[in-house]
Amino acid sequence: MFINESAENYLETILMIQRKEGSVRSIDIANELNFSKPSISVAMKHLKEDEYIQMDPKGFITLTDKGRKVAEQIYDRHQLIAKILINLGVNPETAYEDSCKIEHDLSQESYDKIKEFVIKNYDF
Repeated sequence: MFINESAENYLETILMIQRKEGSVRSIDIANELNFSKPSISVAMKHLKEDEYIQMDPKGFITLTDKGRKVAEQIYDRHQLIAKILINLGVNPETAYEDSCKIEHDLSQESYDKIKEFVIKNYDF
């Protein structure tokens, strides 16, 4: 399953807003990412067509099982990489920004080995 970086970011953002607010609408995503409402609408249309999200008649967005799987995977990568960077002494704001860049380009194999190493050797 290939999904591009921007779609991963949208799905992760939906997950984070849903956890924080309980419900998600396009305007919430636009505000969180500082993108225009039309850009978000186009992205949500594609995510819906690809069955990553569902949207009810009132405009509330929920992740499908397929979308939740991707969102949680990206979110977990983001959190673990940021924690590693913070523990190395990187400023938390920089660590989270850099983590967002790294999480998409790191292979699953490399990520799994990093995660295995960290869990085995550190109290995370």
